[in-house]
Amino acid sequence: MGAFSDVAGSVKSSQKLINLLKGHVSSSPHSLHPVIAGPHIPEERWPNTALLPTQLLEKATHNVLKNKTIAFPAMCYGPDDGDPRLLRNVASWLTKFYQPADPISENRLCITGGASQNLACLLQVFSDPIYTRHVFLVSPAYMLCFRIFEDAGFHTRLRAVPEDDEGIDIDFLERQLEKSEEKAKADGNDEPPLKPSRPWSKIYKYVIYAVPTFSNPSSKTMSLKRREQLVRLARQYDALIITDDVYDFLQWPSSLTTKTLSVDKAVLPRIVDIDRYLDGGADREGADGFGNTASNGSFSKICGPGLRTGWCEGTAKLAHGVSQTGSSRSGGAPSQLTACFVAETLETGELQRYVFEQLQPIYGARYRKMVEAINTHLIPLGVRLPQADREIVGGYFIWLTLPHSLKGANFAQRAKDEENVVVAQIQVPGDTEGSGTSFENDIRICFAWEDEDMLAEGIKRLAQVIRRMLDEHTVNNDDTSLVTAANKPSQDAKDFW
Repeated sequence: MGAFSDVAGSVKSSQKLINLLKGHVSSSPHSLHPVIAGPHIPEERWPNTALLPTQLLEKATHNVLKNKTIAFPAMCYGPDDGDPRLLRNVASWLTKFYQPADPISENRLCITGGASQNLACLLQVFSDPIYTRHVFLVSPAYMLCFRIFEDAGFHTRLRAVPEDDEGIDIDFLERQLEKSEEKAKADGNDEPPLKPSRPWSKIYKYVIYAVPTFSNPSSKTMSLKRREQLVRLARQYDALIITDDVYDFLQWPSSLTTKTLSVDKAVLPRIVDIDRYLDGGADREGADGFGNTASNGSFSKICGPGLRTGWCEGTAKLAHGVSQTGSSRSGGAPSQLTACFVAETLETGELQRYVFEQLQPIYGARYRKMVEAINTHLIPLGVRLPQADREIVGGYFIWLTLPHSLKGANFAQRAKDEENVVVAQIQVPGDTEGSGTSFENDIRICFAWEDEDMLAEGIKRLAQVIRRMLDEHTVNNDDTSLVTAANKPSQDAKDFW
């Protein structure tokens, strides 16, 4: 595995490499992941290293280790549900940011080893690879989750659900759920055959995976209406909605002229918040108290991915179930030491201020720089952006739909070869045939890694590739028309014969 900026550049272009995919590539040839030029699998969620708060963490680490009453517990096995101080501070921060009707209690949370690790834990505790009929992924989907679902036994049962302008296509999902239930009844699939019955867990019939706010990769935000519809549908079909809410804190106004690029309140309630209150919540009559949602949070995007620390939020019963995963019961919550370091940054308020005063404005400026370039150079060529009327945007990515005649995989290859710009083109493995689940005309670009002054240059180079490809398409169509005309009999010949 190479260095974190190790994406191979073009052998044809003398221009500086511009990485709009992101940073880290492995050399494995088994690609279920984005199409970039060559047989590489990218790890694509790296922040620019200038944005890593090393001084903040250095101070927190020193404070923790010099205080023996904190240091000794930090360096030993931790509680199953995680460091109490981190649980308390995360609950307080989430309450202030999302502003639910009631404060978020610590027993709704469990400290994790990050969103990816916790996704695997959720599947271990709450799914059975036979009884759990399908995993539905809002598509285009975050590609590095595929391996996690495959490892849990769902490699043949991943199903893509398309998006529209409001997010997940609820009607499509409901039809697929109905069809799957009919098959399960016909097959007699009515009990989990592999997982034992345990008082702190349950096995859901379905898993639905989504990144509802500033999605990776589509950059869309699911509407409030769709979030409510999704919760109701999950309750009807006994599904667990697992949401990666990892980009929520990275938000700013979409306006390209606003002076303030910081927003201290969430744009929408999370799906886990909706499940908490909608129609009586998880404690409504007839419900089992586990709820139908799990919110995956992470410090990877707002502090540093190397921390491998995050949190899961759900009902108290669900959070406790996550804490009882075998790996946590073996040694306590993962990332105990770094969890204590992060708890210190939250206790002092420094991490919250860093996100609001540094990350939001800096990422907002990067986003603005890229969108201004897109409006100038790509939109006139027929490129389209999703949800152009949003007031609040965020995350790491922008999703671009190319002119219909251009194929994303071919475009990605040529962008690298001809202009030394790397982008991603993404599919859900094994389920790309349905309407709205194939993205051959789409690419994803990232504004989190490259220096800000390179973002506009990257867009300009992409525009050059699009122009060349459009010109070639026009010429080829003209040539085809000439050949067709030359082979077509004249009117006199047709009359004669």
